Amino acid sequence: MGSLGWAVALSVLSAASYAAAAVAQERLAEHGQRGWSRWAVALLLTGGGVVLHVIALNFGTVAVVQALGTLTLLFALPIAAVRLQTPISRAAWIDALLTVIGLALILSLSVEPSEPRRLAPPEDRNLALITLAVVAALALAAWSGGPRMRSVLLAAAAGTAFGISSVLSKAVLAAVTDGGVRTMSPVGAIAVLVFATGGYLLSQLSYGRAGMAAPLATVSVSNPIVAATTGVVVFGEGFRFGAAGLVVIAFAAVMMTLGVIGLARHAATQSSSDDSADPATRADIPAWPQR
Repeated sequence: MGSLGWAVALSVLSAASYAAAAVAQERLAEHGQRGWSRWAVALLLTGGGVVLHVIALNFGTVAVVQALGTLTLLFALPIAAVRLQTPISRAAWIDALLTVIGLALILSLSVEPSEPRRLAPPEDRNLALITLAVVAALALAAWSGGPRMRSVLLAAAAGTAFGISSVLSKAVLAAVTDGGVRTMSPVGAIAVLVFATGGYLLSQLSYGRAGMAAPLATVSVSNPIVAATTGVVVFGEGFRFGAAGLVVIAFAAVMMTLGVIGLARHAATQSSSDDSADPATRADIPAWPQR
């Protein structure tokens, strides 16, 4: 199996692990955050998703791996259908189909650069500083708007942090693979931890009074877009067939975005329906994990 095959397989397994982790976290919340075994399962599945995602970045382009990360929302459909004992709606199937078609086009046209670039100092520091400024600006702007705008801007900040965290993870892992731990950039490694943690906290803050659908969709869309754009600029990643390929990729991105927004809306609706069954646990149920 080639590099792209490994990247796809590991990314799909990562998305499945994240989806299963979300179910474990919901079960944990339903039991009042009690039970060491439930905590262990949730942490193990989340950690497994993170590890698989990072390894996948070493085999494929950032655009491919981040785009495949949206499959977590796709896996949410059958999981919710089984848990809530409700059929999957026609609209949800259409959104799933749009997402899969968009992903297939991106996978078929994405190519690794002939000579992969490495993110070396001071490039990693500059990228980290620019990202920090963008995330801070979005977070500060969030508090000047209404509840819905606040949720969307905080989610956009979280998606930006997650996307750049993946880009830096690929750079750190590539350096370790090529030259060992000594060649790893401390700035890059620290930035990965800061942006991953900050993205998680910002995504949790985004789920406020405006509901879950808008911030979940914003994080799910902004994350791969930021990562893919940065991957093209930083690592020289590209797509086949020149300008024609870019047009197809843009079409695929629009299709996938519409599908992801729809899947996020379905996930939010299902979560709200599940919460209404037991109001005591409503505030404790976490959002679907991102990366």
